[in-house]
Amino acid sequence: MLKAVIIVLVLALLASLGSGFYYLMKDQGDKSKRGTVHSLGIRVALAVSLLAIIIYGVATGQLGHGTPWDAGPQGTAQQGADRD
Repeated sequence: MLKAVIIVLVLALLASLGSGFYYLMKDQGDKSKRGTVHSLGIRVALAVSLLAIIIYGVATGQLGHGTPWDAGPQGTAQQGADRD
């Protein structure tokens, strides 16, 4: 569930980035850059919430690394015992 929320937030960040680019190109001659600034504010809020979700996931143990080449702390302790 947490990974799905992260994917949705990343897609929302990309959509906000695209809308910011659209407003930047559309409002080139205008003095008011409300669309660009509004998109930037949304993008910053999405990035902060994404960071908070990732920190929460790592702190609760729901997110972590599952790489087969990194055995983690238990693997290094076992490797040290094998050498003796």
